[in-house]
Amino acid sequence: MLIQPWDAAHSEDEWHEWLRGRDFGLLAANGVDGGPPVVVPSHFLFDGEREVCLHLARPNPIWAALETDPQVTLTVADDYAYIPSTWRAPMDGVPTSYYAAVQLICRAEILDDREGKAEILRRQLAHHQPGGGYGTMSATDGPYHKMLSAIRGLRLEVVGARAKFKYDNQKPVELQERVAGNLAARDQVRDAGARTQVLRRLAAGADS
Repeated sequence: MLIQPWDAAHSEDEWHEWLRGRDFGLLAANGVDGGPPVVVPSHFLFDGEREVCLHLARPNPIWAALETDPQVTLTVADDYAYIPSTWRAPMDGVPTSYYAAVQLICRAEILDDREGKAEILRRQLAHHQPGGGYGTMSATDGPYHKMLSAIRGLRLEVVGARAKFKYDNQKPVELQERVAGNLAARDQVRDAGARTQVLRRLAAGADS
C-alpha cells in the first residue's frame, strides 16, 4: 500500500498498540503455479510483538499455497470512514477516505502436532472468551480433542510491517478539528473509531 510520509506510523509502538486491540484480518498467500493469491479472512491472536497464531480448517485452500511458499501477508484495516468533499472545503474540497491499516509480512509455520494445535486454541479461547464458559482444551481428552484432526495450526513470525494512519495529518489543524466534529455528529458505524484516530494523531503531532 502507498504510505505518504504524513500517514506513516509515528513509531513501532503506535501500530503495535493499535493492532493489540484487533483480532480479525485477511491472510494472503502467494498462489500456486502462477495462480491468484489465496486470501483468507480469519480471527487471529497477535502477541503484541512479533508473533501471530491462528487455526484454520484442514480443507482450507491456503495450505497448498503455504507448503509452496511460506511467505504471507496479514492485513488488518479498521477505523475507516468516508469523508465528503464538503467537510474539507474550502481548503481542499476533495472527498477522501480515512482509515488505519497494518500489514504484517510473516513467515508461516504449519502446526500439525496435537499439542501445538491445542495450545493455539487455548490461547485463542482465553483471548476471545476471557470469562470462560468453555471446556478444557486438551490434546488427549475433554470435549474438543477429537476435533483437533479437523484443523491445522499456524504460527506466523513477523519479519516486517507496514503501517498507515490516513487522517489528513498534512492538513491544517482547523480542518482536522472540523472533520472530527463532523464525524461525531454523523455517528455512523465506524465514525467514532475514525474520530478517535484523528484526535489521537492530532494530539501526537502537537506534542512532537
